Amino acid sequence: MWHSITRQDGRVRTDDRQPGRLLGGRIAARVVRADSLRSQVRRALEAALVAGELRAGETYSAPSLAEEFGVSATPVREAMLDLVKDGFVEVVRNKGFRVLEVSEADLDQISQIRLLLEVPTTVDAAAVLTAENFEHLAEVASEITSSADSGDIISYLDADRRFHLELIATVGNQRLTDLIDRLRLQTRLSGLHNLARTGRLVASANEHHQILAALKAGDTDAVTRLMNTHIAHTRGLRAGRDEDS
Repeated sequence: MWHSITRQDGRVRTDDRQPGRLLGGRIAARVVRADSLRSQVRRALEAALVAGELRAGETYSAPSLAEEFGVSATPVREAMLDLVKDGFVEVVRNKGFRVLEVSEADLDQISQIRLLLEVPTTVDAAAVLTAENFEHLAEVASEITSSADSGDIISYLDADRRFHLELIATVGNQRLTDLIDRLRLQTRLSGLHNLARTGRLVASANEHHQILAALKAGDTDAVTRLMNTHIAHTRGLRAGRDEDS
């Protein structure tokens, strides 16, 4: 389903546009929760990187990507330059931006750091989560599941990102939240589309409800076990697997 994205001229692009040629039209015109057009484009590009829709080693021009979003090239170029600073892409003179390769060793190291940071932080969140927090996070968890069920990868990744970052943010350490966000964005999950087609992505999506239930019960051992399994599953998704990896 093609959603809307605010254009540079302030109008909202409708969802009746046919998919563009790049990326199979998957990333175009997705709803991304952000304050500015540049931020909207960046969030969509980040999700496309994580999902493997912007492919490692490939070079993309700002005008071509801008056509996908139905905006001018300027916010796309600015967003891509932000991603250059963060080490996700590099500038190719007179051609555009090349997506940098993330090796299996890189992904293993990222997963190891995430286990060290995310698991204990999520456990700590159990002591500070309010009823309002639980209600909101349950809604986001349901959004993750419904996106997985419909095979909407970009919405799945956006909701998954919000779930974990909003959960971690309740601990009150913004530097830690930003660091974990960066680590999650450096992950590449190129096997997601295959898992979505076979229905196996829903199993991973349902883990968010299990984590919430354990947090609500104050069962820190269960939270630890579930988060370790969840991050291991995320690492396995890189190769299109649903086993621990």
